[in-house]
Amino acid sequence: MGAAVSAVRAVLPERVRVGVTTGAWAVPDPGRRVELIRSWTVLPDHASVNWHEEGAEAVAGVLLQRGVGIEAGIWSGTDGARRFRTWPLAHRVLRVLAEVTDSGPGTAAATATALIRELGEGLPVAVLLHGEDGGAWPVLRAAAGLGLDTRIGLEDVLVLPDGSAAEGNAKLVRAARKILDEHRTRGL
Repeated sequence: MGAAVSAVRAVLPERVRVGVTTGAWAVPDPGRRVELIRSWTVLPDHASVNWHEEGAEAVAGVLLQRGVGIEAGIWSGTDGARRFRTWPLAHRVLRVLAEVTDSGPGTAAATATALIRELGEGLPVAVLLHGEDGGAWPVLRAAAGLGLDTRIGLEDVLVLPDGSAAEGNAKLVRAARKILDEHRTRGL
């Protein structure tokens, strides 16, 4: 991990923060994840912690002890929002990445609204709301309507709002920017 972070930093401007995952798909055992984080010799600027995963609190705690920022991953359809809200150090994360896993074009926006409701009022950190596959564009619109940060990219969706294949991230970003600008112009 240290070699990867160092290599990325070598080619990026200083102002770009470098983040890594602590997801269970990388190392399934939460105790082992904590051990590995303690052994890091090169620290990333931040790391994602998925709150529906076993050991999230311990992983987040050791990251804070090491001075690494946290992006709290809260997935819809899990107990992540509840677990995060009750964590005494929730106010110390950099932001919440609210991930809508419902990819239904007709249901994802409602799932997004429900997830934000689960997170509760007065969250002391920024929330970035995003969806995936068929739900990516409806969730992007929902984020705009709720005044939340959002994202789009090939990790989330491979098609443009009209259903045509995206030729790359730049096309997705331009389409998202158009939707967000239209939303702002209409004052919705």
